[in-house]
Amino acid sequence: MSHYAVIAPPLYSHYQAMQALAQSLIARGHRITFVHQQDARRLLSDAAIGFMPVGHLSHPPGSLDKTLRLAANPSGLSIFRLISDMSRTTDMLCRDLPAALRTLAVEGLIVDQMEAAGGLVAEALGLPFVSVACALPVNREPGMPLPVMPFAWGTNPRAMKLFESSSRVYDWMMRRHGKVIAQHAQAFNLPPRHALHECLSPLAQISQTPPELDFPRQALPDHFHAVGPLRAEKSGQPLALPWPIDNQRPFVFASLGTLQGHRFRLFSTIARACRSLDVQLLIAHCGGLDAAQSEQLKNSGATFVTDFADQRSVLQQAQAVITHGGLNTVVDAIASATPILAIPIAFDQPGVAARVAWHGLGRRVSRFASADKLAGHLQSLLSDAAFAQRLSALQPALQQAGGAQRAAMIVEQALGQHPQRAAS
Repeated sequence: MSHYAVIAPPLYSHYQAMQALAQSLIARGHRITFVHQQDARRLLSDAAIGFMPVGHLSHPPGSLDKTLRLAANPSGLSIFRLISDMSRTTDMLCRDLPAALRTLAVEGLIVDQMEAAGGLVAEALGLPFVSVACALPVNREPGMPLPVMPFAWGTNPRAMKLFESSSRVYDWMMRRHGKVIAQHAQAFNLPPRHALHECLSPLAQISQTPPELDFPRQALPDHFHAVGPLRAEKSGQPLALPWPIDNQRPFVFASLGTLQGHRFRLFSTIARACRSLDVQLLIAHCGGLDAAQSEQLKNSGATFVTDFADQRSVLQQAQAVITHGGLNTVVDAIASATPILAIPIAFDQPGVAARVAWHGLGRRVSRFASADKLAGHLQSLLSDAAFAQRLSALQPALQQAGGAQRAAMIVEQALGQHPQRAAS
């Protein structure tokens, strides 16, 4: 049995993916401990997974809520405050992880691509590590738009110039975080580096993004493995839905994820669009709205409103899904062949939405679009069988990707290639 530490941003979707991978490793006889600020413990639901808090002085209990508020409203000056928060967290982890990992006596690390500290500290301590892309991969290559960019794929000179100039803008915006990475790389006597894509594992990189969803890539390393969604195994048939769905009318599911579930105005626009088409609409706001707002959404056109829903079971019955373009929802929609209306808000969602549209798996539309425009896109998804056919064509590859079980085997092989020893 080996003991591995997991380092990931304290965000629900990232922790859920990493938890599924951890569960597969635990089932194979390994011990797993997540390491982060104290508040991150609440994102784990499996008592078999260990947790070690760090950052007691800089990230005391209660501080994660501020980060999540910034992440839920990433616009204007808030995006720079969020980058500053991200920088402080990477700085804290680079300072506190070495002692924590020595105490835990781990044999290796499993590191989310979005947290540079994991790779930096692993290299500094001589520990093997594996990188995991819970969101779109941050791996860069010439002629590829960054995952946070909304651009469609293209190879003409105009597209190449757009991809290059937008990358420079992104690096300028992330310069504070890049400075933290560079300072700790120097302090750890590592080769110079300044960005997330320079802190990835040389042993194994695991991605949730199916190649069939991404743009055509030409420069991924040989140790890059697309395994599909990292999900806890579920046995049996999909759960019966607690809502009385009328099978004679189209049924649409709308969710904006855990961070964006508070967007009442956007949900209202979606509800009005669905009412104009006379389709059934289930909204899952993930706890972002109160009872009064939920009732208002019903008055606007939503048929059912809930906090949480079993997404995979709902998508098995839905004829379309309206989403913020979160990777987890999009991959689940591919698995159920449910056409996608993507309304991206932030982070890698514009990039996911661009890929959905480019592959013909759905439509994308601005979050500022009118109810009429949303209705027009939704009507296209409901009336054109080609969307579901293209989604169905991707299902065999997704089913064979391997998921959390294959990811666990990759981790085991990559980290097991090195002598098992505690950090010293």
